[in-house]
Amino acid sequence: MIELQTDRNEKERVVLAGVWETSDGGTYVDFLHSMEELEELAAACEKEPVENVVQTLEKRTAALYMGSGKVAEIKGAVAQNDASAVIFNDTLTPVQIRNLQKQLGVNVIDRTALIIEIFGIRARTREAKLQVELARLAYMKPRLIGMWEKQNRQGGASGAMSSKGEGETQLEIDRRTIDHRLADLRRELRVVELERRTQRKRRGSSGLPLVSLVGYTNAGKSTIMNAFVKACTETEKQVFEADMLFATLDTTVRRIKASVGNEFLLSDTVGFIQKLPTGLIEAFKSTLEEVKEADLILHVVDYSDGYYKDHMQTTLDTIAELGAGDVPVITVYNKCDLRGDTAYPRRGPMVREGAADSGSVYISAAEEDSIRMLAEVIGEAVNGRVVEEELFFSYDKGGEMSELIARSEVVSREYAPDGVRLTIRRRKKP
Repeated sequence: MIELQTDRNEKERVVLAGVWETSDGGTYVDFLHSMEELEELAAACEKEPVENVVQTLEKRTAALYMGSGKVAEIKGAVAQNDASAVIFNDTLTPVQIRNLQKQLGVNVIDRTALIIEIFGIRARTREAKLQVELARLAYMKPRLIGMWEKQNRQGGASGAMSSKGEGETQLEIDRRTIDHRLADLRRELRVVELERRTQRKRRGSSGLPLVSLVGYTNAGKSTIMNAFVKACTETEKQVFEADMLFATLDTTVRRIKASVGNEFLLSDTVGFIQKLPTGLIEAFKSTLEEVKEADLILHVVDYSDGYYKDHMQTTLDTIAELGAGDVPVITVYNKCDLRGDTAYPRRGPMVREGAADSGSVYISAAEEDSIRMLAEVIGEAVNGRVVEEELFFSYDKGGEMSELIARSEVVSREYAPDGVRLTIRRRKKP
């Protein structure tokens, strides 16, 4: 008899659910875009959305997130499509998760848990894996009670002589285990953070400006990085790129020599997204804070996306949250070819917003002319702020002098009886 083999790589079938909350000020079109993005997130996590269930409410319900009638509709969709999970478009409370799992009888996943799962799949370096685990455990801790609800009853005699039930005891054990692991993770990350600071100092001693790629996920940051690596370096160490959300997660830095006198360090960071979980921002803060150390930010925008302005605002809000609002920004409108814009590559006007200069370019990262023009713009932006200074340090200020030397180019050094006179060349930040 011939046995039929099932596909072990078959994607998990899921139902998507979301509420357009009219009291939050967003439009229904914005909500539908958010649901489309949820589909992309599910696909990035190797899940197959089989049906969408949506509801319009003035305010989400505290017990079930949606109305009870819609929950019953979701249950029917699960049965009809043989789905094994329901993914909700917002972060659910522990009570909502517990109640929904009771009603639906399948795994309940919210947007936060889905993004954390994607980050877990994408993490490659030790630091990224530690950061994802930290975010995952911080998310799980307040939701443990739902796992043990069936066993959370008092056993034995009543009154003061009663003993704790198995579920409650296990809940307390799990909470303590998570607390201990969170403490261990934070200690490990502090060590990694010190290593990262040492790397930053080492890079700073090269005297090269740091240019940081930031932007909404799937805007084309990794494509730009790889184009520079291919055209302007002696290495083939390219980063992974794909047409999917959060294709790359780990921060990478490459030394780019675009032309004589135009050399810089280019870093690629994790992409941003609407409703990016606070726990992930907090866990990845030490990595993302490298943006603050940049001499220039390249804000990469998918110009072909109809919601690119919303994506830009999400990125700018995150940059401000990281304390990098004063770093000069060049907005890179990428994928002009997909938009149908034939007048590229080209430059936009330079303006001054707050404490930072800002300009714009229009490119297609897949084309050599665009990368060449972008390299020229970067060179003009970072090399135009090089200043030469003469400073004097008394011998009891050796630590301060060493720190400055690590971040500058020493032109001359003259020793005097009472100290050291330095002439240095460095890039001034605004």
